[in-house]
Amino acid sequence: MKLKVLGSSSSGNCYLIEASKQERLILDAGINFKDVQKKLNFNFNGIQGVLITHEHMDHLKYAPNFALNGIDVYASKGTFEKLKLKGHRFKEIKALRQFSIGNFIILPFDTQHDAKEPLGYLIKYKPTGEKLLYATDTYYIKYRFNKINYLLLECNYNSNIAKENVKNGIINRTRYTRLLESHFSLENLLKFLQANDLTYTKNIILCHLSNDNSNQEIMINKVYEQTGIATTIARPGLDMELKLYPF
Repeated sequence: MKLKVLGSSSSGNCYLIEASKQERLILDAGINFKDVQKKLNFNFNGIQGVLITHEHMDHLKYAPNFALNGIDVYASKGTFEKLKLKGHRFKEIKALRQFSIGNFIILPFDTQHDAKEPLGYLIKYKPTGEKLLYATDTYYIKYRFNKINYLLLECNYNSNIAKENVKNGIINRTRYTRLLESHFSLENLLKFLQANDLTYTKNIILCHLSNDNSNQEIMINKVYEQTGIATTIARPGLDMELKLYPF
């Protein structure tokens, strides 16, 4: 598989997973649809579906555009109800109920966010066996995963930086409280990684970093220091191979 980062911030999130030219998935649809078209050279061939994590506009806003272009959009019942999205292109899925889109085997799981029925996704490409875990906008993940090859995980803020920003008036206490209750901190990410078996993990990709409350260098160094696994920031424009072989 390949990962292409189309957007990864509070302004908008969208990722492309490509197993082949005819087997592609979109993860979240929060950046301008015209920008997606340009970044994909107006080639939507092989996009078999869009997986939405939750209702917030930086993840969902342009999902209807994909549906209008004949691409199925998958999300929880709560997400669709919150935005009143209906139609044959909007496919309701449930946490812990596995389903398939072509050769992609997908297990949605519930996450912890201030949204109605948010989800994360464990994605396996059946022909080659690569497994990708995608989770964002959650302050905690209660599940443990085995034999994950790639992790695309939110690392939104560093607690020390956020506290300093509150002290200095850069962010207010209301915003800080929301961070604690809705987003993955570096500290909680490290705890999650420690609790999982990373024996088969090739790369940890950090996404959805806060503009004000994060430091890329600190986050990369802390994750790599704990895990010894290659760590990457999901910068827009990033193209990454997600192959098991060759190592």
